Amino acid sequence: MLEGAAKIAQQAGDLIMEQYEEQAYATYEKSDASPVTSADLAAHRLITAKLNALTPDIPVLSEEGAHLSIEERQQWPRYWLIDPIDGTQEFIARSGDFTVVIALVVGQQPTLGVIYWPAGDKLYLAQRGAGAFRRDVNGEQQLQVRKVSKPLDDPIILAISRRQPRERVLARMNPDRELSTLPAGSCSLKACLIAEGAADCFLRVGPTGEWDTAAADVIVGEAGGSIVSEHFKPLTYNQEANLGNPNFLILGDPAVPWQQVFIRHQTHPEA
Repeated sequence: MLEGAAKIAQQAGDLIMEQYEEQAYATYEKSDASPVTSADLAAHRLITAKLNALTPDIPVLSEEGAHLSIEERQQWPRYWLIDPIDGTQEFIARSGDFTVVIALVVGQQPTLGVIYWPAGDKLYLAQRGAGAFRRDVNGEQQLQVRKVSKPLDDPIILAISRRQPRERVLARMNPDRELSTLPAGSCSLKACLIAEGAADCFLRVGPTGEWDTAAADVIVGEAGGSIVSEHFKPLTYNQEANLGNPNFLILGDPAVPWQQVFIRHQTHPEA
């Protein structure tokens, strides 16, 4: 299923890039005021159809599809969780920093993850217990988070959004900890930067959905890192009616004392 999902993600990426390069898409506003494009919807239809053909007995839950009730969803022993374009704002802004995201959730935990970056032609994939890998023009390479040589003291590299005000993130960080920043686009792309060691951490403040983190949860975890809530609790899947995530952290080297780096949870436990 991992290879099948990887192939489907690349096929969706080809479709998206065709519309991206020709600028042959329309933009709409969803009920929550976030943007969606005809490319999102076309990729949703392609991925859903191909996953249904690959695994007819496994339901598909897509950001751009119908969201069934929690009672219905919890009857599923496993399901595909997809984001046809993670980073629609980046797609519209023409930064190239958007991805196709496919995850398999089994027993309320992601067990397989695929993230494809079409503009960079890089495929990130992982399965629980089998490692995380990147495929590109140079072949396949196993991923490992960056080891910080002095976890208590060395500067860390913070992946940061181009669309999110920096102050919202920096206000939650220890001002005494030296850091550098690496701007990037979609949440899943920043997760891949951490998994491959280009960045050390990322804090997402604001609304996201479970489809934004499920594949990254597997890829980062298999590379030696983790994804947790702002209060350092594990993220949950298919346990809430609204499918929303809390503010969350993507963390690299587990030797770094992250609770001393991100300190908002200490002084503002209700936030």
